[in-house]
Amino acid sequence: ISFSEFKGYETWQVIAPSQPDNEGGCGSAPAPGCIKAILGNPMMIRAYSDGIPTNGKAVPDGAMMAKVEWAKKREPGPPYAVTVPGPLIEVSFMVKDSKRFPGTNGWGYATFRHDAESGTWKPFGDDPAFANTCHACHTRVKARDFVFTGYGHR
Repeated sequence: ISFSEFKGYETWQVIAPSQPDNEGGCGSAPAPGCIKAILGNPMMIRAYSDGIPTNGKAVPDGAMMAKVEWAKKREPGPPYAVTVPGPLIEVSFMVKDSKRFPGTNGWGYATFRHDAESGTWKPFGDDPAFANTCHACHTRVKARDFVFTGYGHR
């Protein structure tokens, strides 16, 4: 999976924010952890509108999700304590394509780490074993077509 397959992900709609309770699960973030935003392409947002994944139906082919991760940073300006996104860490993607990814129940996975010095993206775990590792974790939510994140109420 190439980064270019997700061109324009920055404009996708937010599905929900996420913040790990522990320091694990934050890509290469240094302590004190990270802040994440899970985004969906228009097809994924339509799937959520149709009740997927909680209705037990499969996510349609062509649906994509992105998980953008930033290191946490304290914002000193407001008159209250607030944590905001700091340096960009990585972006992970999921794409539903049953023909391309039959071994992982139709899901393809990719992660790219941001190199702040060069402003470029570097693939992380770009071999077949990486996708299997991602998918092994996602089997916990098989009944939700392997999607952890629910659509945050608006």
